[in-house]
Amino acid sequence: MSVTVSRSGSSLRLGSDDAESLLGSRTGAGKGDTLTTETDLEACSNSKTSVPRKNKYRMRNITLFGVDLSPDNIAVAMVYFVQGVLGLARLAVNFFLKDDLHLDPAETAVISGFSALPWLVKPLYGFISDSVPLFGYRRRSYLVLSGLLGALSWSLMATVVDTKYGAAFCTLIGSLSVAFSDVVVDSMVVERARGESQSTSGSLQSLCWGSSAFGGIVSSYFSGSLVDTYGVRFVFGVTALLPLITSAVAVLVKEQPMLGTVRGNSLPFASSEFLESSKQNIIQLWGTVRQPGVLLPTLFIFLWQATPQSDSAMFFFTTNSLGFTPEFLGRVKLVTSIASLLGVGLYNGFLKSVPLRKIFLATTIFGSALGMTQVLLVTGLNRKFGISDEWFAIGDSLILTVLSQASFMPVLVLAARLCPEGMEATLFATLMSVSNGGSVLGGLIGAGLTQVFGITKDKFDNLAFLIIICNLSSLLPLPLLGLLPGDNPDENLKDNNADVEMKSN
Repeated sequence: MSVTVSRSGSSLRLGSDDAESLLGSRTGAGKGDTLTTETDLEACSNSKTSVPRKNKYRMRNITLFGVDLSPDNIAVAMVYFVQGVLGLARLAVNFFLKDDLHLDPAETAVISGFSALPWLVKPLYGFISDSVPLFGYRRRSYLVLSGLLGALSWSLMATVVDTKYGAAFCTLIGSLSVAFSDVVVDSMVVERARGESQSTSGSLQSLCWGSSAFGGIVSSYFSGSLVDTYGVRFVFGVTALLPLITSAVAVLVKEQPMLGTVRGNSLPFASSEFLESSKQNIIQLWGTVRQPGVLLPTLFIFLWQATPQSDSAMFFFTTNSLGFTPEFLGRVKLVTSIASLLGVGLYNGFLKSVPLRKIFLATTIFGSALGMTQVLLVTGLNRKFGISDEWFAIGDSLILTVLSQASFMPVLVLAARLCPEGMEATLFATLMSVSNGGSVLGGLIGAGLTQVFGITKDKFDNLAFLIIICNLSSLLPLPLLGLLPGDNPDENLKDNNADVEMKSN
């Protein structure tokens, strides 16, 4: 699921902390992208026949980012909003692992990777959602269930969890809640994106991630100040209420019930129709994924995400060495959430028709170079230039997050338009899981390097070398840019149905 703070050391990929992460209002809106309403009134009467006067009203739908805000689209936007606003607990989890459970950076990175495991089996949720209606619905029921599961996980964190194993389990359940709801709304998005142009698909993705960015902005500042004032348990308790929004907006989803399952006349797992449908879905999924136009771009995105990360080590450095408080880190998160929204606006306004290869090449090179500025913060050289640690951290995060989001948005577009009818959630989730798997692998490699370099919660002598390695490694996938679609994404889609982009949490 998931943008905010860009990754330290490998700044142009969105991991589980980018929600955030990722994530509104929109800056630089172009024609057709602003919030608009229009009402036309037509009156007619016929005095000769004494027909009563009738007023005819015609209202054009409200649009945002060029997308009609129908009830379905509102539900999608609200689920993404919840994904962003759940960032309220992100800092609380980090401080809980560091201060309450006294874990090292490497252990924290491993738990973070463990909590991301539900994002690696998203095809399973898509398969269940597409094939097994719950109480007669393929979308509504699973949104309700996901919200209740998320509320349960954060309630446990607020009350009984006091070990690293309990924390790992509860964050795993919370991640499962978000991942499942993400699959459901993604399937709704790809149903609307199928057959549309890259620009229209880009508008849909901009609405999704703009909503997530807005949620991130809403929660960002309070994520730190609430930890400072009330403690992590209180923040977990407040967070437990947020997934219930997902359950509530399920009623907005326009979906016809499947009568057989509503009446309980059949058990879907036991029916021959279900088994045959499952077999056909698997065959169709494999037949699509193995096409070179799908497989090769997927391989590139996996490698692009799998380069090592240094997030956990940087968090420990900024809090234990530089003394950044939760309140200040909340402010940084607020800045990066706004930056993510700016990145969405940048893509939606100027980059929707730019070829993937050019976007990846430019943003990866610039991001790797700018990511090296973390070395200045670690070595203290920024202070020699008269820049305080706080202002340097804010400026660095702002620039890198804008680049991260602008480079990540095109990854979401073409995958949505590849999905065949009837298994939208399954295929899209498969592509996303591969991307998320790369991100988890990168985090685990980063944890291993953190251990190798001897970086602990109070020893950061080799942190600069870790940052340099992580940033240089982000350049390694660039020779494989030829695996991505060519210069005209829309034309490529029409010719060979082979354009793919992927989404990371």
